[in-house]
Amino acid sequence: MALGGSGGAAATASTADAPGDRYKWVALTNTTAGVLLATIDSSIVIIAMPDIFRGIHLDPLVAGNSVYLLWMILGYLVTSSVLVVSVGRLGDMFGRVKMYNLGFVIYTVASLLLTIDWLTGRSGALFLVVWRIVQGIGGAFLVGNSGAILTDAFPARQRGLALGINNVAGISGSFIGLVVGGFLAPIDWRLVFLVSVPCGLFGTVWAYLRLRDISVRNRQPIDWLGNVTFAAGMILVMVGITHGIQPYGHSSMGWGSPTVITLLTVGAVTLVAFVVVEKKVAFPMFRLALFRIKAFTFGTLSTFLAALGRGGLMFMMIIWLQGIWLPLHGYSFAQTPLAAGIHMLPLTAGFLTAGPLSGFLSDRFGARPFATGGMVIASVAFFLLELLPINFSYWELAGILVLNGLAMGSFASPNRAAVMNSLPAADRGAGGGMNSTFMNSAQVFSVGIFFSLMIAGLSVALPHTMSAGLTAHGVPAAAAARISALPPITILFATFLGYNPVGHLVGSKLLSQLPPASSRALTGRSFFPNLISGPFHTGLHIAFAFSIACCLIAAIASWSRGSRYIAADEPAAAGLDGRALAEPVDVEPLFGEPADAGIGVASDDEDVEEVAAGGRPGVNGAGVATGPPGGNGTGAASGRPGANGAGLTGRPGVTGAPGHAGLNGTPPGGPGRGD
Repeated sequence: MALGGSGGAAATASTADAPGDRYKWVALTNTTAGVLLATIDSSIVIIAMPDIFRGIHLDPLVAGNSVYLLWMILGYLVTSSVLVVSVGRLGDMFGRVKMYNLGFVIYTVASLLLTIDWLTGRSGALFLVVWRIVQGIGGAFLVGNSGAILTDAFPARQRGLALGINNVAGISGSFIGLVVGGFLAPIDWRLVFLVSVPCGLFGTVWAYLRLRDISVRNRQPIDWLGNVTFAAGMILVMVGITHGIQPYGHSSMGWGSPTVITLLTVGAVTLVAFVVVEKKVAFPMFRLALFRIKAFTFGTLSTFLAALGRGGLMFMMIIWLQGIWLPLHGYSFAQTPLAAGIHMLPLTAGFLTAGPLSGFLSDRFGARPFATGGMVIASVAFFLLELLPINFSYWELAGILVLNGLAMGSFASPNRAAVMNSLPAADRGAGGGMNSTFMNSAQVFSVGIFFSLMIAGLSVALPHTMSAGLTAHGVPAAAAARISALPPITILFATFLGYNPVGHLVGSKLLSQLPPASSRALTGRSFFPNLISGPFHTGLHIAFAFSIACCLIAAIASWSRGSRYIAADEPAAAGLDGRALAEPVDVEPLFGEPADAGIGVASDDEDVEEVAAGGRPGVNGAGVATGPPGGNGTGAASGRPGANGAGLTGRPGVTGAPGHAGLNGTPPGGPGRGD
């Protein structure tokens, strides 16, 4: 059987461009370094926050300043969540390596400008917030294209290992950032940002010299309306969340304020409008058709739920360690930020151990048992955290953190590989970006959810406990009532920043009027931890119960993904007779056949006998790999027919076309010869 038209040329070009063994490891090391840098910067400011605010001479706990604190932490994550799908889509259109390299440039320039902030007060804080957002744009380009670059470079049998290493580097980076920020900030707060500059320069040059584009391009118009409605909706919702955990009037939280209600309502309506737009435009940013793939849908859902549970763990453990456990064990409040990061390293060790190993094993045995088992074990780890007393033995905590890290690592790597394997090659950037959006947005949502749960728990008992404790040490009743009436979020932020909470709230003037013994007791290492332990433990139980629920639902979603599922690769695998040598197909669509969406799939399950030939069709029409057409469509030996997809054993598909084409497109050359 001969090849006709451009189909043969497409196959030849693809074969010539096929990545070699050496290049795939270059791609792995560079993209892993890029993702690690991006995720370290997502958390590096958390521990460094006290030194940063002292450096710009701003008290973040003064009324009106807490917004800078929140956006210094969340601005990077919000930006990444909003843009990661769009930049992944741009990678599909203009080249993933090109967009990835641009991300390194943006990230490095923003890091340099953050270092040279010469302003102070609110102006200095605003300068940092703005350039943190720009830095987040660069991070989105890096994270949004790295998974697709690796999926292009590695064969299906090795993607679990490659994506496992990359994904674990990304997740562990958020915990490594805590320690790096804690070490550098006390020396000079500018080092927190300066350290990224040489790393970014090296990564930029390395990427430009060594990475190359081997992806399928989709030269399609940019979905401007979809991009605008998605960005506006996400920003409104996330801004609403950040305002929701701040006090409003006499309430400890702002969820009932008109501003928050308006932001969340308008944001939700805008996101609904976005979905409507994406269903109607010819070339959507958000490929809703991909949700027809069962493995992608349930893998993405479990990604969201796992990130929701994991995000709360970091914040709750930091407050627990900094506000209670570390002071009770001899650390000054100023020392607690760095010490908290160090004490959480067992969690990172678990990630780094389980991630690559589970990714490697999932290449052989499939993702479902590892990802599902990881979520079940993670729920057990959260339950064990529930059982810990407030003043625990550290080795008990370390063991639980290792278990949690092993569980999350066992989930993250196979799940990421399964999601990326399920995507058609031309949609890996957009699909990987969609998955990353759910993960990043879950981290932002988790801040609102966990702080809300914690504040709700503290609000019940903390005011009375605080008032009684202060008056018992000689603080006047009126002053004690005023301090105890402060929103719990103020106390949590003070603890989070490594301040002496009571010393900061009572103030030096009032402390100087108390007997020396009372002043020392109030500002000592045991008064505040003992004061807050009871109310905090109540909130902690609620928060960890939520994490358990998230992990168990994620386990159900992970198991529901079905058996192993791998989208057919590019026409590089075409045989001499023009038929693509695809792997056995395991078709488990979510809504009808995957071919109904025009998505050809394949898997390497040995117990499935159906074999796809003739390559895979593109979404809503054109075939991508070369193969013998039947009538007006792409013929597929032993394949399944689909509307707008491939024909079955010579039967014509509807509106299908052979050749190397993109989504919704037609082949660049003439049709191939039919049987």
